[in-house]
Amino acid sequence: MSAGPNPTGDADRNGSQRRSAVVRGRPAGQRIVKRGADGERMAGRSGRPQNSRGDDGRAQGSGRPQTQRRGEAMSDGESARLELPVDADGSELDRDVRQELLTLSKGLSELVGSHLVMAARLLDEDPQLALEHARFARSKAGRVAAVREVAGLSAYHAGEWSEALAELRAARRLGGDTGRLAVLADCERALGRPERALEIARSPEARQLGTEESVELRIVAAGARRDLGQFDAAVIALQGPDLEEAGEEPWRARLRYAYADNLLAAGREQDAIRWFLSAAEVDVDEATDAAERAVELSERPAPE
Repeated sequence: MSAGPNPTGDADRNGSQRRSAVVRGRPAGQRIVKRGADGERMAGRSGRPQNSRGDDGRAQGSGRPQTQRRGEAMSDGESARLELPVDADGSELDRDVRQELLTLSKGLSELVGSHLVMAARLLDEDPQLALEHARFARSKAGRVAAVREVAGLSAYHAGEWSEALAELRAARRLGGDTGRLAVLADCERALGRPERALEIARSPEARQLGTEESVELRIVAAGARRDLGQFDAAVIALQGPDLEEAGEEPWRARLRYAYADNLLAAGREQDAIRWFLSAAEVDVDEATDAAERAVELSERPAPE
């Protein structure tokens, strides 16, 4: 895995840069698997969310995963690591993805679909293994846009920034999708190219994004400003009517959190505390540590 900085505009408790909710905000599996009414990825047969802790494909009461061979044969090395759980089938896939896979033969479509499902399942808990599944799918169906998109997102989660860029660009060429700009910009930051991240944020395509991904791109752009030492500009990049508007959409908590974090980086500690608290108020999923950051800052000894 490549070394190098983790991108984004927010920071962890030690102040080091870390990846923001760019992908968590628009879950990387959103276009991969079907989603339930609560937004969780739904398991095709068990009904449990795919990313639930412990949902590793193991049979109840069994000490090992249930697996089965599918479609084409894999090499010994691949089969040892990439065997597929019984319930990893294409019925979980989003309808648009299933439609794209219809360009393949039936057996190949099933094989590739199963590996896409596994990539989605493993994305958070074992991103490197998710990437191996995605790479295998790409090796079998490299002309399918959805496959290249999954490969790019998996590479992003695994910290393979150059590979992520290449795969997502290929997906855009094949499918014409203007999305994932925030992820592309985040990869540019990770590769030490904040100016390119800002170019993406200013591109005509950026104006076509929906609210959530537009917010994520703003967060990345603010991080790029910080990379360049432009702390006040980073704060300004996140300002807008949506920062103060009421609502409990997940992106609101991330936007306010990033705003608070950039205020702190700019030396505006009291403002940062207020906005960390504001982020905590709308963070119904408790996806951030905004409340803890606010308390931590409030208890910090005053400078002499």
